[in-house]
Amino acid sequence: MMLPTVPEHRRLVGFLKLGVFVAIVVVGNLMTRGVIDGLDLNIRPSNEPALHRIIMISMAAYILLMAIPFVPGVEIGLALMMILGPKIVPLVFICTLTSLCLAYLIGRLVPESSIAQFLREVRLERAAKFLAGFEGLTPEQRIVRLTERTPRKWLPWLVRHRYVTLLVAINLPGNMVVGGGGGLAMMAGMSRLFSPFAFVLLVAVAISPIPILLLLFGDAIASWPI
Repeated sequence: MMLPTVPEHRRLVGFLKLGVFVAIVVVGNLMTRGVIDGLDLNIRPSNEPALHRIIMISMAAYILLMAIPFVPGVEIGLALMMILGPKIVPLVFICTLTSLCLAYLIGRLVPESSIAQFLREVRLERAAKFLAGFEGLTPEQRIVRLTERTPRKWLPWLVRHRYVTLLVAINLPGNMVVGGGGGLAMMAGMSRLFSPFAFVLLVAVAISPIPILLLLFGDAIASWPI
């Protein structure tokens, strides 16, 4: 499949888009650290109204930042649960689910042709050609093509068991190298291989272990000597 040649000015636009994305990731990381630092406060009755405002602002930032690939926004949720204990766990769980679903939705809404065009603009011709071959295919056809084009070892198994693969990847330490939770959710949406309902259920299960642990044993954990 021959791809159209990209004019030089379009390549410049492509690298500009890449630069904007890198800037967003850098700013997102800085904002994450700033939000976590802002949670370092004394909890007492006199500052309860300010504490509520800080929590609401932190949760809004958490939803936004966690949805951005390569931004460790999940650290905000973990910090909130460790500082405030079991009472904040349900809210963090809902915000985490909302954030990952937002990233998935963004991935679903991005046209595949736009992604392929961007890859061509930044000189990733082979990746653009590979992606262009999936345009217009049903999920079943995409699976067949993926398994045909991947090595006959463990990659086809991962594709066929994609829901288990994504569940493990979301909880895998160090998954930030592949985009973190937001990046994985966005790629799941872009792939068109995960139905919306199944994705929501999968994410709800994937993010539940730590909240359940803190709900059951949060007070005991908080009382451990440091």
